[in-house]
Amino acid sequence: MNTLSIGLRILAVLLLLAVGLSFANDPRPAVSGAEGGWRGAARHSAGIAPDPERFADTAIVQVYAAATYGWRGYFAVHPWIIYKRAGDTVYTRYDVIGWGRGNVVRRNYALPDGLWFGAVPRVLVEHRGEGVEAMIGQIEAAVASYPHADEYRSYPGPNSNTFLAHIGREVPALRLDLPANAIGKDYRPVTRLLGVSPSGSGVQFSLLGLLGLSVGVQEGIELNVLGLNFGLDLNRPGLRLPAIGRLGLDDASVSERGAAGLQ
Repeated sequence: MNTLSIGLRILAVLLLLAVGLSFANDPRPAVSGAEGGWRGAARHSAGIAPDPERFADTAIVQVYAAATYGWRGYFAVHPWIIYKRAGDTVYTRYDVIGWGRGNVVRRNYALPDGLWFGAVPRVLVEHRGEGVEAMIGQIEAAVASYPHADEYRSYPGPNSNTFLAHIGREVPALRLDLPANAIGKDYRPVTRLLGVSPSGSGVQFSLLGLLGLSVGVQEGIELNVLGLNFGLDLNRPGLRLPAIGRLGLDDASVSERGAAGLQ
């Protein structure tokens, strides 16, 4: 048995493991089959974002990800970013939405920490305090420079994960490590096959998000085959797997610098 055959068998076993765990955990919201379908799915606050009035004097940035709606929730997530400057009492939210016309980058499309059509989001990144004001300026510049604002494809991209990956590349201080099931994060056009990895901490080769390799401080080593990501995270030890995203220690990036009385 040659090396390629062994490698393919290992990937097949890991894929079955990841899909099995995803189905067992069932990340889809319980209301997904409720009357009215996605239109009736819960969109209320998850209660995760720090109270912007209580922390009015603190600059805050958070990145969330939640299971996508319906059967896709077994395999992929939808991410978004929120922030507030010191002195603000409301958050600004940005994500990419594939339906509707015009620019797919939407500002304040939903509540800052709202359920994504019934799915409870989890925090991928949180920064508060000193230095976050400058980071917010860089985030706003990255949002404005997103090169795919007029196009959207759920697979292999560009999509909502492509958008957050762009922000991660442009703002390395964010330390954004999108999970392996953030399908579309590795999308790169054929004119830019090689460049910075989505976390901004490494390098990446990727052909339209269908075949590639990423190596970086945040993402570790990750192989992309047809949009399915397999890898090893050494920063916070864990396996990076399709469908379930990650198996191992929590790798959420949290930074609190000079912010007293935090929640």
